[in-house]
Amino acid sequence: MKEIAPGIYIETGYHGVTLGAVNWPHGLLLIDSPSQPEDVRSWRAALLSLGGGVNRLLIYLDAHADRTLGGRGMECTLVASEETANAFHGRPGSMKGYQTETGADWQQYPRTGNLRWAPPEITFSDRLIVYWNTSPMILAHHPGPSRGAIWAEFPEQKVIFIGDAVLAKQPPFLGDADIPLWQEQLNHLNTKKYQDYLIVNGREGLIPHDCISAQKQFLRKVSRGLERLAKRENPAEKTESLIDNLLKDLNFDRKYEEQYQQRLQHGLYQCYTNNYLPAKEDESGK
Repeated sequence: MKEIAPGIYIETGYHGVTLGAVNWPHGLLLIDSPSQPEDVRSWRAALLSLGGGVNRLLIYLDAHADRTLGGRGMECTLVASEETANAFHGRPGSMKGYQTETGADWQQYPRTGNLRWAPPEITFSDRLIVYWNTSPMILAHHPGPSRGAIWAEFPEQKVIFIGDAVLAKQPPFLGDADIPLWQEQLNHLNTKKYQDYLIVNGREGLIPHDCISAQKQFLRKVSRGLERLAKRENPAEKTESLIDNLLKDLNFDRKYEEQYQQRLQHGLYQCYTNNYLPAKEDESGK
């Protein structure tokens, strides 16, 4: 666990997720959870060393299984956007019914199959401000990577947790993405307001600001590729042809290549189907 600002800690030692912990007088604010039961137990034990108040809030930065699967084991009050709560309503009760291979990290560990979801108990539509200290934590809805994505901002400490909005050394998850909206969020993050902030992404920890521009460039490449396929009225299966070209520009550990190919295969297919695939004419020809 590393303290990156007074009372604000991150943990990057658990597979597939960066965790946040904020030690304030009223209690602990926790950002995301590990997905594996043994990691949940380890993280809870590590948090005991922080002391602080007795209350705990666990914030889901979005609905992705990598950061929400361990939520029940954290035994905290759960907070997320309304859109993230809606995503839980459409899921099976446990991971047994969640079989699609998405290139997610939790799917590399079959023992997660019996775990059950813990939906958020406190939700908000646009913005929630938490005063557990003299300075606030601002939770704000920033859709794009997914419908329910939020950022956790600490303006006095100049720290912001952005989830999967920017990934530095791995491809993003595109299955629930709205790319134009995502690009708007990145433009906002790239403004003068945040130039002195420490930026924490949801999988790799602290990232340099130039990763924002690199993520924008990657999304432009995705968008151009999908637009070309749509213009030619190609079926969604043709999105696989984009994978190699997208991966070649990423600097990642090659042991994850098969996983990242799977991630892009699933994400491009879903993104194209949801946002780019030409609508079929109905029987009336309309």
